Amino acid sequence: MADVTSIETGTEKVRLDFPAESVARLTISNPPKRNALDHEILDAITATVPRLDSGIEIRCLLITGEDPVFSAGYDIGDIPAESFEQDAEALVAHPFTAALDAIEAFPWPTVAALNGHCLGGALEMAVTCDLRVSAPKAKVGMPPAKLGLIYGHTGLIRFIRTIGLPRTRELFFTGDMLTAARADEIGLVNRVFEEDFEEQSVSFAAGIAANAPLSMKGNKQAIGTITENPVLSEKQIAELVALRESCFTSQDFLEGITAFGEKRKPNWTGR
Repeated sequence: MADVTSIETGTEKVRLDFPAESVARLTISNPPKRNALDHEILDAITATVPRLDSGIEIRCLLITGEDPVFSAGYDIGDIPAESFEQDAEALVAHPFTAALDAIEAFPWPTVAALNGHCLGGALEMAVTCDLRVSAPKAKVGMPPAKLGLIYGHTGLIRFIRTIGLPRTRELFFTGDMLTAARADEIGLVNRVFEEDFEEQSVSFAAGIAANAPLSMKGNKQAIGTITENPVLSEKQIAELVALRESCFTSQDFLEGITAFGEKRKPNWTGR
């Protein structure tokens, strides 16, 4: 098994640490630009996230920003004005898509910890994560309507899956900033931690990481198949049934049932 603690992100703009057992945390750190997502940050995320999948050593990935914000979104400030029309889509699309694909492909649960404001592409990054927790001071928003931007269809699909069609329309048509309470109300975030946000977000991730590895990985795979395929084929249904049935012969299922009966902490092996 690889030693994930030796992994380096290759840039000071993305810090990697391990704040709890089986939890890896990536912190976006670009303070001069309010943690805006530039190529260096996105490339680091793309390269680092897949390397964290090492057996069952890491079972939850936490993504956050350096205080006081999560991220102001994609950094478009460095695109030269004279070549904006030709370069904007190419410069934005590739590294951003690759980073989000890496997060989405991570086989274990992912949590975006919104320690502060989260805007534009950064909010799509948060929505790409399986779960989102928020500090009460955080606000979220999608500004395309105020920038003249038609948003990418893959991003819109992520929002529709997360908060539904009416709320996605509201988010993109108004361009309004939402408070953490409002984001919680519409299901854009899962929890708002009123105090000790960093401690509570780590504790939340640690609680997830302490659960049965086969269950978490299998349920994430099943949820992904179902949400990506509104109409399941016979083959997909058979694969989902086989995936569920596989747990009944696993060591972890027996261990979970035994530990529950004995009122003790399970000793998971991932087998």
